[in-house]
Amino acid sequence: MPEFLAPRLIRSLVAICALAGLSACAVPQQQSLGHIRQASTLNDPMPGPDQAARNFITVAQRMEPVIEEECRNRTSGSGRNCDYQIMVDDRADQDPNAFQTVDQLGRPVVAFNLALIAQAQNQDELAFVMGHEAAHHIAGHLQSKEKDAQTGAMLLGSLAAASGAGADMVAQAQNLGAEMGSRTFSKDYELEADRLGTIITYDAGYDPLLGARFFTRIPDPGDVFLGTHPANALRLDVVRQTMAQLQGGV
Repeated sequence: MPEFLAPRLIRSLVAICALAGLSACAVPQQQSLGHIRQASTLNDPMPGPDQAARNFITVAQRMEPVIEEECRNRTSGSGRNCDYQIMVDDRADQDPNAFQTVDQLGRPVVAFNLALIAQAQNQDELAFVMGHEAAHHIAGHLQSKEKDAQTGAMLLGSLAAASGAGADMVAQAQNLGAEMGSRTFSKDYELEADRLGTIITYDAGYDPLLGARFFTRIPDPGDVFLGTHPANALRLDVVRQTMAQLQGGV
C-alpha cells in the first residue's frame, strides 16, 4: 500500500460519520435478509450524506464476515491472509473510487472514498462494489498482475537488448513492457472479480443485479485494446449469467 495513503485510511467504520460531517450517526443493527432486499429498488432516490454513511456502515458490517468466509473457503492451504480491513479514504476532491490493496502486515484492504459512498444509490450498489474489490484479493489478482508486468518487462527488454539498444533504451523498453504486461489480462481479472463479487454479494443477502446498475452511471470504457476494464455491457452480462446460475442452483 502506498505510504502516503496509509495514514488517511480509517479502520473504524464509525469514523465515516465524522468524515461526512454528520451531527449524529448511530451504528445500525443488522437487518434481516428480507428487509435488505425490499429496501432497494430500481428507482431509489440518491441518499443524503447521513443516509449514505449509514448505508456504508451497514453494508460493511454485513459484508465483512461473508467476504472473509469466502476467502478462507477458496484459499484454504494457500497461506493467504483473509483478515480484511474495510477502510475509508478521506482525501477531498477525488473522483468516485474503490480499490483493493494489502497493508504492511499483508492484510487485504478494501477502501472506498467519500465520493463513491455518496454516489451509491443504495446498499446493493455498495455491497456489489465491496464484493468485487474483495474478490480481487481472493483470486490473487495483485500477484498475477505483478507477474504479468515482470513477464512483459523481460520480453520487451530482451528484444530491445537483442536489437543492440543501449542501456537507456532497454530500460525504457522494460518499463513499456511492464505497463503492457500488466494490462494484458486486466479485463479478464475484472470479469473474474465481477463473477466472484456477484456470489459474495448474493450470499450476504444483497441483490447483485441492483448493485451492478452502478455500471450504468459510470463512463463506459468500451472495448479498448489493452484497456484496464471491460465494457460495462459485458460486465452486466457476467452478473446476469452468474445470478442465473446461483438462482438455478448451478
